[in-house]
Amino acid sequence: MVTAEFVPQRASPEEWRRYHAFRRRAHEESRPGEPVEPDDVAQALLCKPNIRAMEHQWVVTIGDEIVSELGAEVVRPESPEYETNRHLLWAWGWVLEPYRRRGIGRAWIAKALRLMEEHGCSVLSAGAEQEAGHTFLTWLGAEPKLRERESRLDLRQVDWEMLERWVRDGEGRSPEARLELYSGRMPERMFDEYSRARTELLNTMPFEDLDHGDIVEIAEYHREWYERLDIRGSDHGVCLVREPGGAIVGMTDVVQNPYEPEFVRQEFTGVHPRARGRGLGKWLKAAMLLHIRDTYPTVVTMTTENAGSNASMLAINHGLGFRLEREVTYYQITRDRLAVPRRVSAGG
Repeated sequence: MVTAEFVPQRASPEEWRRYHAFRRRAHEESRPGEPVEPDDVAQALLCKPNIRAMEHQWVVTIGDEIVSELGAEVVRPESPEYETNRHLLWAWGWVLEPYRRRGIGRAWIAKALRLMEEHGCSVLSAGAEQEAGHTFLTWLGAEPKLRERESRLDLRQVDWEMLERWVRDGEGRSPEARLELYSGRMPERMFDEYSRARTELLNTMPFEDLDHGDIVEIAEYHREWYERLDIRGSDHGVCLVREPGGAIVGMTDVVQNPYEPEFVRQEFTGVHPRARGRGLGKWLKAAMLLHIRDTYPTVVTMTTENAGSNASMLAINHGLGFRLEREVTYYQITRDRLAVPRRVSAGG
């Protein structure tokens, strides 16, 4: 069993062959039957520097096969998010099913601790959706902080007449508001305004008990994200609601990837607190779904993620017909607690 850092920009063709084989197998274990990102796309994306965060990856190889991966990231010091997020290390990992319960996950603890010390982080955050992940993080002593629901909507079962009513109701209850829809890409001239509005709305999301810093969106981040979408060949659709004075008070956006023609991914939906109670969330959701129906005839499934405590958005989704697909629980543990020696357990 060999542990080594995986540096995408320096990886050899053979290292990439092994990594892609692992990546596809891990995807099938976590998302069986769903389309996987093509090798050339995944490789180009991993080789592209992240301007928002510093990323680290390690892999465990047994023989000629990668069997586990640990990834982690911390916010860059030059980021506007640094001051409130500098104490956080976000980590993720996977051990292929046949190689679990051999201590591979436990071996990653020392690596995570060294990384936390290197970057001055005091809290490690990680998510789990399978029982093995929950068991391991609980054994570590991490505490569940945020429960997120992934829900899915079958567009073949949508009540389109209801959606058209929602659009009319939204227009009727806010007659001076204006809805704007951008298909494929948002114009670059809007990046600054959109990023400011998105920052404000993202920070109104419920985070439950999660230790988190501020989310700060800037035009540079949006531009870099579009470069990543260009690598994928993906579309980004945006729907906005503006108040009479022009301020953005509501938004929703979706991504449609060419390698998964039956799916569209809803990224974020938010309404400013001062504009809630007028049906703007329904208006936005309905207008976007009508756009998807007319623009992407191959799409049959929309996915979305929401905090389990976000009752108002979950109620809208339930009314549309979204059904729970899976839940992800985000855990956190302090560096001091992570450093406490543990007895070997089945959880490792």
